[in-house]
Amino acid sequence: MIENGTPTRAWRKAPAGRALALLTALAVAFAGSAPARAQDATTRGMPIIRDTEIEQLLRDYAAPVLGTAGLAKQNVRVVVLGDRTFNAFVMDGRHIFINTGALFDAKTPNEIIGVFAHETGHLAGGHLQRLREQLANAQTASIIALLAGVGAMVAGSRSGAAGGGDIGVAAIMAPQSAIQRSLLAYVRTQEDQADHAGVKFLNATGQSPKGMLELFKRLANESLFNSRYIDPYLQSHPMPAERIAALETLAKTSAYFDRKDSSELQLRHDMMRAKLSGFLDRPDTVARRYPLGDNSLPARYARAISTYRHGDTRDAVTQIDGLIQTQPNNAYFYELKGQALLEGGRPAEAIAPLRHAVSIARGAPLMDIMLGQALIATNTPKNAEEAVPLLNAALSREPESTDAYAQLAMAYGRKGDLAHADLAAAQAAFMRGDAMTARQLATRAKTRLPVGSPAWVRADDLVTVKPANAANK
Repeated sequence: MIENGTPTRAWRKAPAGRALALLTALAVAFAGSAPARAQDATTRGMPIIRDTEIEQLLRDYAAPVLGTAGLAKQNVRVVVLGDRTFNAFVMDGRHIFINTGALFDAKTPNEIIGVFAHETGHLAGGHLQRLREQLANAQTASIIALLAGVGAMVAGSRSGAAGGGDIGVAAIMAPQSAIQRSLLAYVRTQEDQADHAGVKFLNATGQSPKGMLELFKRLANESLFNSRYIDPYLQSHPMPAERIAALETLAKTSAYFDRKDSSELQLRHDMMRAKLSGFLDRPDTVARRYPLGDNSLPARYARAISTYRHGDTRDAVTQIDGLIQTQPNNAYFYELKGQALLEGGRPAEAIAPLRHAVSIARGAPLMDIMLGQALIATNTPKNAEEAVPLLNAALSREPESTDAYAQLAMAYGRKGDLAHADLAAAQAAFMRGDAMTARQLATRAKTRLPVGSPAWVRADDLVTVKPANAANK
């Protein structure tokens, strides 16, 4: 282990402390690979982006590949992370994570489908479980190497031999380096296997592996300069030239290599990228990417979103109405109009377009939650009454939505139902990981609810059960 570039001096100062630090680092590293930790990360502390339109498109991309891989019944969910770097990965058997950077970088649907095929290769190959087994083996080997090195260091110190401490350091560092290289070689093998499996899944669904190849080529070109100075044996992925050469040979044997995405799917892809740009980019960036002379639907979409996001609700609504005229049955345009009006302080006007979006989309809980929010924001008991079943229906499909519970608490409060308002507020606090507030609100709710009723039982659960990450709250 090297710290601040001065390993020998640090080891000589406090060998026992350094040994303890190394043991601690190993324990933390291997604890981080445990399934429970990965599961916590899927719901806490990650910059997750939620959007019905984008999520539906990505489900459509992933479904055929997951189906042919035998994973259709595992309910694998695609999660979008608000990170502009290119990345996609799996952490458990139920999620594929993809960064917005990957969605921005991919110019065609086939490129993202190729990424999903690769990640599905990891899932179908059981790579996560196998990697955990390798890590467990490495942990045992690391501890043995550590103890042997500490023993050599202590022996050298007792004998008073010159450089005895350095001998101990060498006894620790050499096997640690070998173990690290062995693990990374194993991971590189998994990456190669995932590439092969991905191409197989694409062929089985009649889709081209060309997108996967072209996307990886672009990434390889970007990293080519840096890779000249990198030790290939210290990389978790195969080096670009080797990986691309192997993938190209495999991909070009596909009967579907030259198959193109449909124009409809390409438009949906372009609309997704425009939406992300409108919401995430600065206005000047959007203007450069989608100039006024570009009258395509994606360009108009990006500009309308950017206009509303940066304060001009009236102009934004005019632009969105133009989009609706072009596609009068597009639920996402009505949703956008409702969102612009709601966030522009006009909730009563937001209700009609949001109702229309909900009626077209059917079963889109994020839209239901936004409509519920608009109804509650009008501050009228009648609208609050309508919001309650809407939000409860959304929670049946999105049971971990903190926002839905918070809105439901306000709806019950507007109705004067303080018992259920406390319960919903307690559930919102619980989902945030605030166990103390959740217990306090649930305790109060219990005093207002009929003993033994379903709501009372839920409140009692919140009083007695703590979320895994709230042990100290």
